[in-house]
Amino acid sequence: MNTPRNSPPSSPSPYQNAPTCSVSVRGEDFAYRELGPEDGVPLILLIHLAGVLDNWDPRVVDGLAARRRVIAFDNRGVGGSSGSTPDTIEAMARDAVLFIRALGFDQVDLLGLSMGGFIAQVIAEQEPHLIRKVILAGTGPAGGPGIDKVPALTLQATLKGALTRQDPKLSLFFTETEGGRRAGRAFLERLKERTHHRDKDISLPAFRAQLKAIRQWGRQAQSDLSEIRQPVLVANGENDRMVPSHNTLDLAARLPHSELVPLYPDAGHAGIFQYHDEFVARALEFLGS
Repeated sequence: MNTPRNSPPSSPSPYQNAPTCSVSVRGEDFAYRELGPEDGVPLILLIHLAGVLDNWDPRVVDGLAARRRVIAFDNRGVGGSSGSTPDTIEAMARDAVLFIRALGFDQVDLLGLSMGGFIAQVIAEQEPHLIRKVILAGTGPAGGPGIDKVPALTLQATLKGALTRQDPKLSLFFTETEGGRRAGRAFLERLKERTHHRDKDISLPAFRAQLKAIRQWGRQAQSDLSEIRQPVLVANGENDRMVPSHNTLDLAARLPHSELVPLYPDAGHAGIFQYHDEFVARALEFLGS
């Protein structure tokens, strides 16, 4: 076990004030934030495409951390983590396992959002003794329809956002209805609550590597989800234009021990952020059952 270079304080704090720590993993420093009670099985958060520590909705993190030890981290080569960003989901999964073991954990739960959900599926299958329970949000199985189009959608939204000075997450994560736009603006405001020691944005080379990994995940043969034996909670909005919502239904149908949260109405890819109160309550119930 590697000892964290900077250990977090023992007392919990809201996510917007949680210190950024680091741990050495095979010569690279992985940035992470930790909060919540110190006992119990830790919940590891696996972030979406281009996401860094500051892209987690603080309402979700704080809500979960009220009862669970929660740890968010930057993937290799992203944000505050050093190294070269992998261009396959499988390599990202190996990194996540090494990170978890570097912190000294023998068993954890996972919450994977979007690309993080791809990673969570690989870890759950390959490390059955390490992973106790899994939450998959806004994600889909390998070879799921529409997933290989995520890179093109993301690049189009990024270009449009640059021309219109609008955060691309508004169109990618939320519906175009009045309610969806309102929820999206509220979410972006919450992401600004941390005003000091913010994480670095993803670099262009790291972004390209992640796009390549997602395209490959979407085009590869479907995985045998029956190999994932852990309890899995599956959630999404009813109108996810990034990872089409029928992928969520497919996960719930094919995973042997799954529970499906009814798809959130008038919500898209970031359904768990739009309905953060409902999601946190359901997630805590699932993790505690």
